[in-house]
Amino acid sequence: MSGQAVTAIVVSYRTGPYLRDCLHALTSDPEITGVVIVDNGNPPEAQDWLASFAETQASVTLLTPGQNLGFGAGVNLGARSAPDGYLLLINPDAILKRGSAGTLIQASHERARPTIAGGKVFDTYGREGRGCRRRKLTLWRAITSYAGWNTWTLEHEPEPNAPVRMDAVSGALMLVDTASFARLGGFDEGYFLHVEDIDLCRRAWEAGGEVVYCPSAGALHYGATSDAPSKLVARHKADSLARYFRKFAANPLEKALAALLAPVLKWLLVARARH
Repeated sequence: MSGQAVTAIVVSYRTGPYLRDCLHALTSDPEITGVVIVDNGNPPEAQDWLASFAETQASVTLLTPGQNLGFGAGVNLGARSAPDGYLLLINPDAILKRGSAGTLIQASHERARPTIAGGKVFDTYGREGRGCRRRKLTLWRAITSYAGWNTWTLEHEPEPNAPVRMDAVSGALMLVDTASFARLGGFDEGYFLHVEDIDLCRRAWEAGGEVVYCPSAGALHYGATSDAPSKLVARHKADSLARYFRKFAANPLEKALAALLAPVLKWLLVARARH
C-alpha cells in the first residue's frame, strides 16, 4: 500500500439488503481508510440503518442529497468530501475481495496520468461479469452487442494473468487517484445512469493517460438488487448511449448517424428489459 488515503465511494438507490454486506466488507478492510455513502434514495428502514451505521463507524461519512442525483453526480458529490489519495468506486451490491485496493494501486503505479484501474467483478459462480473489460465503444459495437452479437465486451475472451491496458473498465469496481479524477473534472453529470464510466475512461486515454484492467483485484457482485423498474433503467442507458455518441462524434456525419440510430438502440434495450 502507498500510505495514502483510500476512500471507498458507494452510491445507493433502493439497493436492497446486500448494501449492508457491501459496507461491512469495506469498513473491515484494513486497506480502506474511509467510506463515503451517498444515499440517492432508499426506503425509510434502510435510511435509518445507514444513519445508525454511520454514527457508529468513525470512518464512514453519510451524504443525503435528498434526491436521486444519478450515479456520476453521486460519485462526484462523494469525491468532494474525500481526502487526497485514492477513490475506490464500488457498486452497493458488491462485496470487495480483501486486498483488491492495494492490488489496484500497485497496478496504477508508473502508469501515465490520468490513470484509471478496474478489477474483475464476478457473480456467485465466479464468472466474470459483463463490461469489466471493454473495447472502445462505437455505434457499430453498441448496436451489434445489444442485438445479441457481442462485439464490445471481453468477458468471454481469455482472461489476462497480469494487469493490461484496456479501452474501458467498469465503474462497478474502479480505482482512480484524486489528482487524476480532479484533472478529468470527475464524471460527466449529463449521464444520469450508465456509460459515465466509459466516458471517463475515454477522456483519460484521450488526455494521454492509461486505463488498466487488473484481474487479481475483484468484487463479488450480486447484481440486479435494486427495485428500480428495469425498463426505466434501460431507457436511462439508451439516453446515455445517445449522449456519448453525440459528444464524441468526430464530424457532422457521425453526429447525424448517432441521432438516426439512437431510437434503434433505445428500442433494442427497452425490448430486452423484463418489466
